Amino acid sequence: MSRRPDDKTATLPSAATASELRGGRMTTVGVPTEKSQDFANSSRRLLRRLGPERPKAYLVLVLAFVSVALVVSGPKVLGHATNLIFEGLPSTGGTGIDFAALHRVLWLAVGLYLAGYVLSFLQSFLLAGIVQRTMLGLRAEVEAKLHRMPLSYLDAQSRGDLLSRVTNDIDNVSQSVQQSLSQLLTGLLTIAGTLAMMLWISWQLAIVAVVTVPLSIFAMKTIAGHSRGRFIAQWQHTGALNAQVEETFTGHPIMKAFGRQREAQEHFDATNSELFKAGFSAQFISGCVQPATVLIGNLNYVAIAVLGGLKVANGTIGLGDVQAFIQYSRQFAQPLTQTASMVNVLQSAIASAERVFDLLDAPEQSSDPITDYLQPKAAAGRIVFDDVSFSYRRDAPLIEHLSLVAEPGETVAIVGPTGAGKTTLVNLIMRFYELDGGRITLDGRDITTMRRDELRSQIGMVLQDAWLFGGTIRDNIAYGNVTATPEQVLAAAKACYVDRFVHSLPKGYDTVLDDDGSSVSAGERQLITIARAFLADPSILILDEATSSVDTRTELLIQRAMAKLRGGRTSFVIAHRLSTIRDAHTILVMDSGRIVEQGAHAELLAGGGAYLALYNAQFSGAAVDVDVEVV
Repeated sequence: MSRRPDDKTATLPSAATASELRGGRMTTVGVPTEKSQDFANSSRRLLRRLGPERPKAYLVLVLAFVSVALVVSGPKVLGHATNLIFEGLPSTGGTGIDFAALHRVLWLAVGLYLAGYVLSFLQSFLLAGIVQRTMLGLRAEVEAKLHRMPLSYLDAQSRGDLLSRVTNDIDNVSQSVQQSLSQLLTGLLTIAGTLAMMLWISWQLAIVAVVTVPLSIFAMKTIAGHSRGRFIAQWQHTGALNAQVEETFTGHPIMKAFGRQREAQEHFDATNSELFKAGFSAQFISGCVQPATVLIGNLNYVAIAVLGGLKVANGTIGLGDVQAFIQYSRQFAQPLTQTASMVNVLQSAIASAERVFDLLDAPEQSSDPITDYLQPKAAAGRIVFDDVSFSYRRDAPLIEHLSLVAEPGETVAIVGPTGAGKTTLVNLIMRFYELDGGRITLDGRDITTMRRDELRSQIGMVLQDAWLFGGTIRDNIAYGNVTATPEQVLAAAKACYVDRFVHSLPKGYDTVLDDDGSSVSAGERQLITIARAFLADPSILILDEATSSVDTRTELLIQRAMAKLRGGRTSFVIAHRLSTIRDAHTILVMDSGRIVEQGAHAELLAGGGAYLALYNAQFSGAAVDVDVEVV
């Protein structure tokens, strides 16, 4: 992930595009999404993702139907057992209880409940697989989407919020869908099954039970409508808090160096407070659904008990049937209550799904040409900028009508003040951004007609910010060429003077680095990245302040290594130490996206222009213009 080039001001490292310093306090921006689908559309879109699992979903439906049918039959069977006991009592005119028949009925009830449990277990097992495979595909799709996103999109987003969408939001969708689908499916089937059994026993009592359905639905719909927006806000604030925590701890040394702990704590407290308010509001409002439905269910239970007792008293219904009906009324109310409790879970899941879908719907970078990619032969390295124009924002042009030719094997040095467009220039060669006008060619071929991986396989890049991943030093060097032999890795390490400090480490080349490379110094990290580029053996080399993090003695050693590395390669070198570029074939002095001077070192000094002013600022003891430094 890259931040906007030529904008390396003294902010926290991860905050270049996610926050601004306002009044001494970091303010996270870019958290809200640009659009939000409504609940129904997002729900349908989420359910459509289960399409590939349709055969297993049908099997789950069948298992759920049979399981519910067996369980729903239980109260009716137990009611028959009650009738056998009641009718066999001498006080009711019976001649004795038929225990053989009673045992058969009770064993039948046990069998029904056991069979229902086994089928319910199989249903849950299959449903878990369906949901998790769907989430597996969703995570893979999001990861692939991120690789297709233009850097301009990533530059404009908070890194922490993006991470929250990829991890927290998808995880919330996974857990919520897994929990809610099973209960909703079982609940709806249970409602249908118990309603059928209640109608069979007594349609009058069934009408009383059914009255609670529209009341419960009305309560759920009313409360859910108020909670949805709060769940969206909750997950937006979660992303904002995640972004701020990631930013603060990434730049922890800088925060402490500038004594900004109190401001960072205040900002965290403010964001955390907003998350608390949104989360409390969402959970409280959605949590009111279950008590409301429980109250309605209890009132219904009382009504059925009273009316059922009256019907038993006048002999229109048996005691066992009333017992079964009361059980059914509880079974009828329970799935309604469970459905109500699932409302807040679903609201949270859909809110997270909307954030993930917003990411999936974001515009992608232009497609690569449809060609069969073969490992290309090494390019000669002739780079031509033909009337190139580019801007990060349409209303703020940066590079306008720039033309430049870099011949094969030449070293082109680029200098100039902050924001002049130096790093932007080399990023355009890499096609990190698309041109507004003109074209760039490699060996006469427009780079937009090349696949990006084909183009970038010809280019090696060493940035001012040394990027290392969690792994051994050997692995980090071999990242430049995964097919390299151990001997080639060692040769690259020696050529770039990595070998000089590796042997002082306990495990040598097998020393494991943190993902931020904190176990080695900044200069040593830079040497490792230079060795990585050396091992890649590219036709074109881009060095963006590659020696800025090393001491003077190490810089001299790296200059020798760079001289060997640049041999026979077209090289673009961005530098603020003008002493490092004296041997460049061409030096470009840029200002406001334009080349204001161009020539060799001695020629530009004799010209008495902008380059001479930069040179004197560094070497004549004059007051140093901070804009000389490349950012």
